[in-house]
Amino acid sequence: MAKSSNQKMKLLYLMRIMLEKTDENHRMSVADMIRELAAYDIAAERKTIYDDLEVLRRFGLDIEQVKSKGTGYYVASREFELPEVKLLVDSVQSSKFITQKKTEALIRKIEKLTSVYEAKRLHRQVFVQNRVKSMNESVYYNVDEISNGIAQNKRIRYKYFHYTVNKEREFRRDGSYYEVSPFALLWDDENYYLIAYDSETKTIKHYRVDKMNDISTTEEDREGMEAFRALDVSAYAKKVFSMFAGRECVVRLLFDNNLAGVVIDRFGKDVTICIVDETHFLIGVPVEVSPQFFGWIFGLGCDVKILGPAHVVREYKDYLDAVLGSYSV
Repeated sequence: MAKSSNQKMKLLYLMRIMLEKTDENHRMSVADMIRELAAYDIAAERKTIYDDLEVLRRFGLDIEQVKSKGTGYYVASREFELPEVKLLVDSVQSSKFITQKKTEALIRKIEKLTSVYEAKRLHRQVFVQNRVKSMNESVYYNVDEISNGIAQNKRIRYKYFHYTVNKEREFRRDGSYYEVSPFALLWDDENYYLIAYDSETKTIKHYRVDKMNDISTTEEDREGMEAFRALDVSAYAKKVFSMFAGRECVVRLLFDNNLAGVVIDRFGKDVTICIVDETHFLIGVPVEVSPQFFGWIFGLGCDVKILGPAHVVREYKDYLDAVLGSYSV
């Protein structure tokens, strides 16, 4: 019998079959493997299957054999375990900057890291419909172009927009291009941000990746390397609330002890906590004072108090007065 053109790929197809169709709860006999290979127009005999399984083991595939009512083989461990794959799926589906269409496509690809049976279990736990998602389908392209600019040490240019009450894009700067030196991508508060150096203002700024349009790499070399090297990106994300910039200063805050976890979640375990009494603690942290910072403080109610600086206390009082004034009859 003449061999098919696929015969030389028998080992590769056998590996695919084992990865796709076996796991701890779904084993495959040698007879099953022969039938599966036949679907690819590949002939196989028992002896050669045993030899192939041994080759795959030596290659690094963790194939286990179980003898019960009938001998079965399965892939016992993979590059990504099921909890790790679930974590990747959760991260993708919860990311607002990825559109619903791209989310569903990515999850289908991630599911291929498991067997088809485990993928079905994962899919039953996926909830993408009706989540708040980006409406910008070019996010992937934007990330790729930004990465190219960073790798090639070149500036990028793009148009930047926001949405109007009519849900239409309105470009800032009357549609003129922004041109910046890209240095890093930061995921914060469920959004993706570009950290870049603005040569005009000579400062580090951040931009929402899903609000960029018509992006391209220029021939101009990046500037601001020293400014970026002096920047602690993780500290930058902690002090800029909801990524809204403001005037930076060290703010002293008094908290009830029950908010210790909230403070650590926001500022990290390295934050210095000073015990004031049995029920209160004090911290001093650098923040960029903005309405979003005040909104975070307001959300914690009477369990937190701004102690200083005095100008921040005044600004917070003005903020509260403005909010209360909007409800006056």
